Amino acid sequence: MEFLFFALIVIIMFLLSFIHILKEYERGVIFTLGRFWRVKGPGLIIVIRGLQEMVRVDLRTVVMDVPTQDIITKDNVTTKVNAVVYFRVMDPKNAVIQVENYYDATSQLAQTSLRAILGQHDLDQILSERDKLNHEMQKTLDEQTDPWGVKVTAVEIKDVDLDETMVRAMAKQAEAERTRRAKVILAEGEEQAAKKISEAATILSKEPQAIQLRYLQTVSEITDHKSSTVLFPIPMNFVEGFQKIVQATTKDEKSK
Repeated sequence: MEFLFFALIVIIMFLLSFIHILKEYERGVIFTLGRFWRVKGPGLIIVIRGLQEMVRVDLRTVVMDVPTQDIITKDNVTTKVNAVVYFRVMDPKNAVIQVENYYDATSQLAQTSLRAILGQHDLDQILSERDKLNHEMQKTLDEQTDPWGVKVTAVEIKDVDLDETMVRAMAKQAEAERTRRAKVILAEGEEQAAKKISEAATILSKEPQAIQLRYLQTVSEITDHKSSTVLFPIPMNFVEGFQKIVQATTKDEKSK
């Protein structure tokens, strides 16, 4: 009786060893006598030991840190760059059959692609056009990992490390650029002001009444200030008229 009970337990344990439970995000790639049979899961599946073998594949998105790489940019600047890659397995069969270890293969490919792509751009582009470079690397990696059944969904450049000399040089460059822009804006303002003054002078020269009104307006503005002495400019036509009166009076006296 005890022997039968023990044998029953052994049989149950042996049968349970055939049973595997795969979670919702897992798939099992089944091989029968070394040949691919099918992809099964999720849930409860049976694998006949000795005849079949199962390889578990995780379908969740993997977040992989790309180690810091030494980059020589197109303008011969040495810098250190690291990144993060987001990918997931879309085809469990190819992820097991077409590549030995899809995680390590994707990691190595990401490192070489990071050096190759960033090495084709200037440092200014790496710092200012990250979105464009992220998309370019994502597209390149996705095309190369597609035969493995791996989908690269995103690539993000994390940090760009520069030495202190380069940081100081970039600070000086930025300061010089700000100074240049300020001078350009000031020159453009002066040019526009000169054009407006020239246009105003042309209009006033055609209308003597406008000149008189402008003169009165200027006098009004001067009197608004709290100054002890105010000098009023005398128009030239007034001086000329006064000179003519003096000359006429002098002639009359001489004739008498």
